[in-house]
Amino acid sequence: MAKVCQVTGRKRMKGNNVAHSKLRTKRDFSLNLRTKKFWSEEEKRFITLKVSCKGMRIIEKNGLEATLREAQKKGYVNLV
Repeated sequence: MAKVCQVTGRKRMKGNNVAHSKLRTKRDFSLNLRTKKFWSEEEKRFITLKVSCKGMRIIEKNGLEATLREAQKKGYVNLV
């Protein structure tokens, strides 16, 4: 699975390492992704998501069901 948050849709970014001599080499800015299980009270089961820490905070704030509906509208997550 790609390194993409299933709640926010954030991906890793490309950038440069810049040395003191201004020599630039390519690098990746990775996300702080975690594979986490959330309990869905509506479906009475655990749902496993690959989320960033920001995604976890959004789930904590808005609730799992509302966040998943919003992520499905945007096309970030596909749940069967």
